[in-house]
Amino acid sequence: MGTRRIHWGVTFGMPTLMNTPPRSTVRCGAIRRQALLLVGLLLVLGLLIFYGHYRRQINRYARRAYAGWRANHLTGREKTPLLEGYSVHGIDVSAYQGRIDWREVAEHRVRFAFIKASEGVTLRDSRFQRNWEGARAAGIYRGAYHYFQPNSNPTRQANLFTDIVPLRPGDLPPVLDVEHAKFHDVAQMRRGVATWLRLVERHYGVRPILYSNYSFYRRYLAGHFDKYPLWLAHYEVDQPRLPREKWIIWQHSDEAYVPGIRGTVDFNVFQGNFERLLALRIPAPAQPPTSN
Repeated sequence: MGTRRIHWGVTFGMPTLMNTPPRSTVRCGAIRRQALLLVGLLLVLGLLIFYGHYRRQINRYARRAYAGWRANHLTGREKTPLLEGYSVHGIDVSAYQGRIDWREVAEHRVRFAFIKASEGVTLRDSRFQRNWEGARAAGIYRGAYHYFQPNSNPTRQANLFTDIVPLRPGDLPPVLDVEHAKFHDVAQMRRGVATWLRLVERHYGVRPILYSNYSFYRRYLAGHFDKYPLWLAHYEVDQPRLPREKWIIWQHSDEAYVPGIRGTVDFNVFQGNFERLLALRIPAPAQPPTSN
C-alpha cells in the first residue's frame, strides 16, 4: 500500500488524505519508459540501416507504386530526359504499352525500337503487327524479340517467333530475351537458349542479339554465349558493371516516359554512333554479278 500524507484542502482549509505511489512503482515506470525509448531508437536505427542497404530497391518500388497510382492521370506527353553521354536512344515495347503514337515517339529522338513478338510456345503479342508497321512508318529502326521460357521446347519457341516476324533487310537483328529464373536445370536452360539462337540465325541468316539483366547474365549466361551481341538490362547504376566491350545496348531504365506512350516504357541506349546502329541492320542480299 502507498504512504499517506496530509494536505490542506484549498477550498475548505480542512486536511485531506491523498495516496502517493510507492517509490518502487515510480522506478519501474521510469525503467519501462526508458526501455520503450531504447527499443524505439533501435527500431529507427535498424530501419535506417535497412534503407541504406536497400535504398535503390526501395526507391524503385516507391516510384513504381506512385506511377501505378497516377497512371489514370497520365496524358501520354510525359517525358524522361535522355541519358547523357549517348547519342542513339531507343525503346522496347509490348502490348503492355497499349496504343502507341509512333510518329510522336519518333519526334523525340527515339531512333530504334524492339517490339515483342512472342513468348514461350504459344503466346503471340496482340499488338505486334500494329507496332511493327507503326515503327517503320514513323522512320524508327525496328527489331523483334521473343521472351524465352526455359521449361518449354526451344525448337517450338523458335518456330513460333519465325512464323510471326517477317524480318527484312534494314531491320535490326532478332532478339532472345532470357531472364526467366524458374527452370529445373541450368545446363538444360543453356542448351535450350543455344538451340533457339542457332535455329533463328539459320532462318534469317543473321546472328541474333541476346538480352538479359545483369544479375541473371552474370550467374547463368556469362562465358557461354560470348559470340552473340549482348543487350544488357542494368538499372540504378551510372554505367553497366560489365566492360563496354561486352555489350552493345544498355537498357538503363524500365520506368521512363516518352511522348506518344501513355505510361512507362523501357529506355535504352546504343553503344556507338548512328552509323554503327545502321551497320547492325540486316543487310540486303548480295546481288549476283552481271554478265557482259
